[in-house]
Amino acid sequence: MIRVAILTASDKGSRGEREDQSAAVIREMVAGMGEVVAYAVVADEQPLLAAKMREFADEDGVDLILTTGGTGFSSRDVTPEATREVIEREVPGLPEAMRAAGLQATPQAMLSRAIAGIRGRTLIVNLPGSPKGVRENLAAILPALPHGLAILKGEAGECGRP
Repeated sequence: MIRVAILTASDKGSRGEREDQSAAVIREMVAGMGEVVAYAVVADEQPLLAAKMREFADEDGVDLILTTGGTGFSSRDVTPEATREVIEREVPGLPEAMRAAGLQATPQAMLSRAIAGIRGRTLIVNLPGSPKGVRENLAAILPALPHGLAILKGEAGECGRP
């Protein structure tokens, strides 16, 4: 089973002023492939987000961190910056696929600043903050995640087919 952590970036959520509906969508969608073993809601502050990602990856040893929120144009949207701070290698294909899928529903999908990358043996993927955006974006990449994570963990080999 894939060990998943969910990190929600939300000022209002961190103060208990907003229910975290996006995390509920993530939980529902990953249920068939993994188990959510860690969850946190933190304010839209780069140091807090980066510290929590490091904790999930380095101390908790999760396989996959899915962030939600903080990927837009607002000055408070700093999730991609926090992610860049902690990753060692980017995985550009995942956010490219998410934006391409999102464009089928709305032209605003191209405004996403989401990134994805690897820290050690942990994959980190930024998702939008809305439940609808989470569902559309995660659906686009979910089929590829188990194989990618198996390779990352050294449990699988080549991606090519004969």
